Amino acid sequence: MGSYSIGVDLGGTNLRVAAIDPNGKILRRETATVSFDGGPRQVVNRIAATIERTRENCAGHELCGVGIGVPGFIDIDAGLIVGSANLPGFQGFPVRDEVQQRLGIPIVLENDANAAALGELWMGAGRSVKDLILLTLGTGIGGGIVMNGKILHGAQGMAGEFGHMTVIPEGNPCGCGNRGCLEKHASASAIAAMGSMMHFGHDVTAEQVYELALQGNERAKMVFESMGRALGIAIANLIHIFNFPLYLISGGPLPAWNYFAPAMLAEVNSRSFVFSRTETRIEKALLGSDAGLYGAAYLPFQREAAYRVPTSS
Repeated sequence: MGSYSIGVDLGGTNLRVAAIDPNGKILRRETATVSFDGGPRQVVNRIAATIERTRENCAGHELCGVGIGVPGFIDIDAGLIVGSANLPGFQGFPVRDEVQQRLGIPIVLENDANAAALGELWMGAGRSVKDLILLTLGTGIGGGIVMNGKILHGAQGMAGEFGHMTVIPEGNPCGCGNRGCLEKHASASAIAAMGSMMHFGHDVTAEQVYELALQGNERAKMVFESMGRALGIAIANLIHIFNFPLYLISGGPLPAWNYFAPAMLAEVNSRSFVFSRTETRIEKALLGSDAGLYGAAYLPFQREAAYRVPTSS
């Protein structure tokens, strides 16, 4: 009989749950749709029921805990969501305690991007290092920082908000109140906005801009070059601040790597003497949408190891 942990990834419409053993083998997967119309307790009931179904299908194994990754700002100590644009009604809601009360098993709550960074360290592109940074490119840009094998949260749990780094001092205005934020120049939304400015269509998507680049459209290629330069500026700054060995990029625009990476790497090389003189790596993340599941499942394993009391020989 082996032990296992359950990782949960809660999104705006879908709930994904996986039972994973200490070697990273997925024992069981469950998926469910979620609706926020009935309020947070109804969603919590859905989470608890899906976890319980996963647990029942892993009979004969010992469950050491559950990790739940959610979008938004998390109060780690209190186990609640401070704020989340994607989870209406959850602000200030004690997710951890509510799920824990229903199931009677230890729960760890974490930001989904932080969980994804930890997942890449455990079972993805970061298995050879203890320190890494993950940038997730989507509608916005988020990410996570893992230092010495553990997530770096910061004083208020808001470390790793890479999307709001200034990369263009007088750049595009951002909803956060700043101008020139990274996510306004390098996210999927930014790619679509630049595509619209190139007259590819008012409702053009980042994927359609990529398809145009594949077809040889030079203006579409310019969009990704611009995106790559913005990413390069941000990563060069991160390299000088953290001096980590590995910086990973994930998210929807990743298939366009060959179009944005050359400009990104050239920018980093010209701006960071550390990058140009060391073996610092900038690479694709490997786990895709499963990164958050792996990271969430790894959290209880980490906690179990931290609290384990060595026995005397």
